[in-house]
Amino acid sequence: MRHLLSRRLLLGVVGAAALAGAAFATNYSLWINGRTGGGVEGNYADFTYWGPGSTAAGVNKKSVNWDGYSHVSDKNYLIRNALDCYCTGTNWCYVAAHSAGNLMIGYALSMYGGTARYKKNALPASDGTCANTDGTTQTGWNIKWVDVAAGAAGGSELANAGDWALSEPLVSDLKTGTARAMYDHNNTRAKMFYLWAGAKGTLYSFVLPGQDDEAVAYHSAGGISGSGGASYCNPSDWFCNDLTLGTAAAEGGQPKWSNHSVVFRDDAEAYNHYTNGNWQGTVGLVRQDMVNYAK
Repeated sequence: MRHLLSRRLLLGVVGAAALAGAAFATNYSLWINGRTGGGVEGNYADFTYWGPGSTAAGVNKKSVNWDGYSHVSDKNYLIRNALDCYCTGTNWCYVAAHSAGNLMIGYALSMYGGTARYKKNALPASDGTCANTDGTTQTGWNIKWVDVAAGAAGGSELANAGDWALSEPLVSDLKTGTARAMYDHNNTRAKMFYLWAGAKGTLYSFVLPGQDDEAVAYHSAGGISGSGGASYCNPSDWFCNDLTLGTAAAEGGQPKWSNHSVVFRDDAEAYNHYTNGNWQGTVGLVRQDMVNYAK
């Protein structure tokens, strides 16, 4: 289970630091969409992908929109623009990601999280970029933690099998071997990734190994390391190794990626992959977590 005490202590320490000297610090909640996109790129107020924009989803919520179609490497600048805008200087961010949005934030941190970033003013122009504050830089971004619903960082066998449109550049990225080799998944720049894995999968169960949510299997949503996907299940399934909670290795000994912790395993098989335009599926569980802790 989630280390709730640690999370609350972190919030208290950050709050005390703000009172001590960062009077103008602001916290933001960034939401990074997955495949199919939906929101206007650069418009951080457009929550079309997720559901009603009026729904609570963490402090000062922002929708980090990308097309959900292109290669991760081609559109990752949009995620970096948002991180620069809202997660530099005295400002801090909580990040929530869905599906291929997991690849986006993981790629940004691994590939660019050690680079110099100009401190920005959190006042975005229409293209989603922000102006520099004082011309100084910092290394990487101020991120407290990352919540992931139905993470696709390990890819999906649906991409391998051609169940999605092969003309989509993103689908080639979502092949299990490609997604797992795209960047160093262990290099989160010491940021914790908290994972929610759904198991209400029926339509593609013959393609996806172990438990799945109709789009990604537990090996991906549960942050299991390795070069390829394997079968992981709920404890009630005797014919498959269990996906463990927390950071512990899965049954059978395969470790999770560093700084990846399973908060929710769908033992009741009640949650599928899809938001349905109303914050549903495992996204709904992450939204509630953001409401509770992203303050």
